[in-house]
Amino acid sequence: MNQKASNLTIVASLLLMATLSRLIPHPYNFTAIGAMALFGGATLQRRGLAFGLPLAAMYLSDVLLNGLLYRAYFTGYNWLVPGLWVYGAIACISLLGQVFLQKISAGRVAAVAVASSLAFFFITNFGVWLGSSMYPQTPQGLLACYVAGLEFLGNALAGDLFYSALLFGVYAFSFKAATEPVR
Repeated sequence: MNQKASNLTIVASLLLMATLSRLIPHPYNFTAIGAMALFGGATLQRRGLAFGLPLAAMYLSDVLLNGLLYRAYFTGYNWLVPGLWVYGAIACISLLGQVFLQKISAGRVAAVAVASSLAFFFITNFGVWLGSSMYPQTPQGLLACYVAGLEFLGNALAGDLFYSALLFGVYAFSFKAATEPVR
């Protein structure tokens, strides 16, 4: 197997494992979503794959979670409006990975993971404010929406940092192991 095929196999496998991690019990918002997008954006050379694989992974986990496990709780819920903002945030995070993680280091990954968490928070909460009647369409309503979302930001940040460290760490280890001579 050549280097490109090997890289794609490793990245796709890690993205699939991160996707499946959404199915195990976890604290609210402590997921691999942001880390998946960041990792895909940073490690996949082709833009279509860098955006497509994390979005496909998110879609797969959404279908499994919302279409099967939580189906009874969301009857009549309009997935389109919040979904567009969530998937847009995922694409934005993939772009952050492409732009800011061309050279991967622990410090860069941590900094961009924090930026990714904040980007996801601001984008998706803006979408909630704009696309629902929960908050008035005023600056005060937008602020109220962001304040209400703060209780989930800590877990999202912790999840993005944890899963980014895990994904990038396993990725680095897999290449180091593959290039070292067997003794």
